[in-house]
Amino acid sequence: MESSALPELATSLSVWSLFWQAGWIVKLVMIGLLVASIWTWAIIIDKLIAYRRMRATLDRFEENFWSGQSLEELYRSLSERTTAGMGAIFVAAMAEWKKSFEKGARSPIGLQTRIDKAMDLALTREMEGLEGRLGFLATIGSSAPFIGLFGTVVGIMTSFQAIAGSKSTSLAVVAPGIAEALLATAIGLLAAIPAVVAYNKLSSDAGRLAMRMEGFADEFSAILSRQIDERIPQKA
Repeated sequence: MESSALPELATSLSVWSLFWQAGWIVKLVMIGLLVASIWTWAIIIDKLIAYRRMRATLDRFEENFWSGQSLEELYRSLSERTTAGMGAIFVAAMAEWKKSFEKGARSPIGLQTRIDKAMDLALTREMEGLEGRLGFLATIGSSAPFIGLFGTVVGIMTSFQAIAGSKSTSLAVVAPGIAEALLATAIGLLAAIPAVVAYNKLSSDAGRLAMRMEGFADEFSAILSRQIDERIPQKA
């Protein structure tokens, strides 16, 4: 009798069976966590591809920038198309440079300040693009285990209610509710663990890309500062 019930119990404890047998609250928890997990992986894949492209873009720009061609030629070639990374910072600085000299800039300090602000704004926009949606990963990494725990609590309450209703503590009565609870916890961890690992890695990658762009902005600011001193001699 007991041995014949084991295959039946094993069937009822399959993942699909547990999902369909779960209460509507536990089902909503599981569905929400699965959707969050899928969206998490979509963000991870998208960011990995975007960061790889950004690294290639930075490498190409540095190669062109230090190739020996004039800043005017490089600016003309980059301003004709959409730029990203160091290219966007370079174009923003050169645009402010040309605009100021066309209007007859007389103050080297004021021109340098405007150029630095233009590069800072361009860098901020680039970083917003790189760091966009990373906050979602942090949110899922911190909240998914607790959402899964909520499903666990509801599943255990269901088990106790089943025990009270049947007045039996047999495995067949207790197991489905406990299994539902454990499944909700497992799905919560399935969503949280990749989100936490990916957030740490992607944040580190974004930080390294930001350091490269900030380093270029500082170096280019020094180059332009020397040219400003040559073009606009400071008054004694």
